[in-house]
Amino acid sequence: MARVIPLKRAVGDREAELIAQGWTKQTTIGEPRLSELVELYKALGYEVEVIEQRNDIDGCGICFDAGREMGVFYADLWLRKKANANSEQDDLF
Repeated sequence: MARVIPLKRAVGDREAELIAQGWTKQTTIGEPRLSELVELYKALGYEVEVIEQRNDIDGCGICFDAGREMGVFYADLWLRKKANANSEQDDLF
């Protein structure tokens, strides 16, 4: 059985807070790839923050709405280097 990671909701200016704290929004994706990416980035030495994608953005959000109706949820994947990460690692991203 696949492991599903818990989602946090971005409230208010959460995105601006994350950027100010050194986080970078990497992608918006659903399961099962979301969990795979979380594990991969953690193995590469990143801190990972997963925030549920809300459909309160400008533009089309039909994909997110359709997914919710089918029980599929999408999330934004945020990354930042761990403070104690080995500085000799390749900076791929």
